[in-house]
Formats: sequence, C-alpha cells, structure tokens
Amino acid sequence: MIWIEVYFNSFFELFRMMSFYLLIGFFFAGILSVYLRKERIGKFMGSRNLKAVVNAALLGVPLPLCSCGVIPTALSFHKNGASKGATISFLISTPQTGIDSIMASYSLLGLPMAVIRAIVAFLTGIIGGVFTNSLDKSEIPLEQITPKKIVENQGRKFARAMRYGFVDFMRDIAKWLLIGLAIAALFDVIIPDDFFTAYVNNRWLNMLLVLVASIPLYVCATGSVPIAAVLMLKGLSPGAALVFLMAGPATNAATFTVIAKELGKKTTLIYLLTIALGSMFFGFLIDTFLPASWFQIISSNSGDSISHIFPSWFYDLSSVILAILLIYSVIKLVQLRIVEKKSSGNIANVDDSFIVDGMTCKNCKAHVVQSVKSVDFVKDVFVDLDSGELSVSGKKVDSEKIISAVEKAGYHCKKKN
Repeated sequence: MIWIEVYFNSFFELFRMMSFYLLIGFFFAGILSVYLRKERIGKFMGSRNLKAVVNAALLGVPLPLCSCGVIPTALSFHKNGASKGATISFLISTPQTGIDSIMASYSLLGLPMAVIRAIVAFLTGIIGGVFTNSLDKSEIPLEQITPKKIVENQGRKFARAMRYGFVDFMRDIAKWLLIGLAIAALFDVIIPDDFFTAYVNNRWLNMLLVLVASIPLYVCATGSVPIAAVLMLKGLSPGAALVFLMAGPATNAATFTVIAKELGKKTTLIYLLTIALGSMFFGFLIDTFLPASWFQIISSNSGDSISHIFPSWFYDLSSVILAILLIYSVIKLVQLRIVEKKSSGNIANVDDSFIVDGMTCKNCKAHVVQSVKSVDFVKDVFVDLDSGELSVSGKKVDSEKIISAVEKAGYHCKKKN
C-alpha cells in the first residue's frame, strides 16, 4: 500500500507541476493552428537552398505536432513543392518540441533545458536539411493529391483556436501525456535515487543506452518531459536526458518506413544519423561545457516546483482546470467513438475493407479520410482508430488506388483478409 501511495503522490505532483504551463501551451497551440495556415507556407520551403531549410526549421520548432502528425504534414509540403532538404528539416525539428512541450520543459526541467531543447531542434533540423540537399540530389516530384473542398467553419478565429487548443489538440495528446506521467511516476518509485551514478556512470554509455532505447519507440514531445525529469533525479546526466528528449519524439519505426518509401533510403539514413549523432553531440556539449547548476531538478516528492512565479494555490487551481478539461476530452472522445461505431454499421455497399498502420490520433485519421475521398468513385469512408480498419464504399472502387492514396498520406495500408 505504501508503494501505491508513493506512486500516486508522484503522479499527481508531476501533474501539478506541469498543469499551468500545459494550459499556456494548449492556448498557443490553438493560436498557431488557426492563424498560421500550413497550406499557404509550402512556397517558403521550395528551394534547394539554406533559406528554405531554415524556414522549415523555424516553422517546425513551435508547431504542436507529434511524430505521427508531422508525417502527413511534411509530405503535404513536399507534394506542394517543398524540397527534400526542407522536408527533412521540418521532420526533424517539429516532433522534438512544440509550444506545449517547451512550456512543459520549463515547468519540470527549468528554463535552460527548455531553451536548449528548442535551439537543438532548430539546429539539427537545419543540419539534416543541408546534408539532404547536398547528398541526395534526386528530387522526384510526388503525385499531387487534390482533396475535395471542405466548407470551413466561419465562426470567429479566436473561438476556433480555443476549440482546437483545449478540445481537439488536447484530445490527441491526452493519452500520451498521461502515459508519460504514468511511466515517470513508475520510474520515480522503482529506480533507486543513485541508479545512474552508482551503476551506469559512464557518460557515453548513458547517452548510447538512452539513444538505443529511444529510436524505435513512440513518445510525444510533451509526454517525454516528466520521464526525462525523473531520470535526471535518478542521476541521468542532462546530456543523456537531452538525447531522450530528441530521439524519443523524433523517431519511431513507422516514421522510418514512411520516409524511406516517400523520400528514399538515402534521405532516411540522413534523417536517422542527424538525430542520432546530433543528440549525442549536443548531449556531450551540455555535459562538458554547461554548468551543472543550470539543470538542478527538485524532487516531485518535496512538493516544490521548479519555478515559484505564482503561489501554490495557483498551481492547484491550474491542476483542477486541466484535469476537468482532460476528463471532458476523454468523455467526448468516447462519445465520438461510439457514434463512429454506430455509423460504420450504416455504410451501404461496403466494397472493400483495409487495415491501416501508423494512425495514433485524430489528425492521422483526418489525413487518411481526406486522401481516400480524393480517389475516383469513393462515396463513403470510415476509419476506426482503435482497430486501424478502413471501410470504403462506392461504385467501381479500385483497391490499389485506395492503398496508394493511404500510403501517400504517410501510412502503411493493406487489404483486409
């Protein structure tokens, strides 16, 4: 019982320390989503030069996109004229951070790590883009997918921004945020306080082990923050923590598969090496040249926060507000799934069913639906996120074209047996 009590105390204290900064992050995520129109900026990434690569990295750092949501967005840029270098720059810089994860990093890891994380995401994006332009000269234009026109909500932009930030985006990130907090609290309980200093005290070995563990796994930029904070409390060096904060969100098996298919194996190798070597290099710089006092983390069990800008009751109030919003998002998600399940049984003349791999959020589903609806003769499309099943109805539906449309959206698809 004591272990359970300690676990939940750790979980709720981590949640409390992040709550206010996450609310700020969700606010700006909504603002960016509405006022920064992604479909209009592809022209700034079209050249094979340094400026386009820098533009892509500048765009990617603040955008609140996870490593699954960034794939269809980046491929959309590429299909609309962005160079391979700019596309890779965007793919590297975007999932490492975002306005929400920057605020979360500040809450648990302190201002220096929050700033460094954003700078490293920006620099590694540029490095990857420059090497891609230099080493991969093949620029094969991808087939354009022309989506059907969608009637845009004519409500006030600010209202739509708040809905995206505090409903849609929160619904997408809630699962991974709670998983990150749960894992962090578990590590806080089971890992000895001196684990990394007593058992794995080699700097390079620390970073290498973290890198190997991070590359194949999926963890969102915000969900990685509490895990990194707890590991640093257990003795992990700030440099090794940065490796996790970079490689965890920016890499996973699905990402490699899609990049290799759409941009080529050489570009995929550049992407992987940039993240792996870049994270190790910047981790080494942090551990070697920056003061350790910059990365002092106060234990969550102490009840203290990294920052004391506001009184304790303010963080308590923020926790309550965030918890209510998360509960509301989860309820709405469950209701939406129930409605979708009922709707799936009403699709008439289902011509084919498929299994789509790699979808993890509402944005993923929207990209798949939009791409499939662009195929000739498709009438109705239903996607079940839980099972990954795609059902399509219409006259003379071509299965190969459906599979091709899904894969061009950034996901693996096969016909259901």
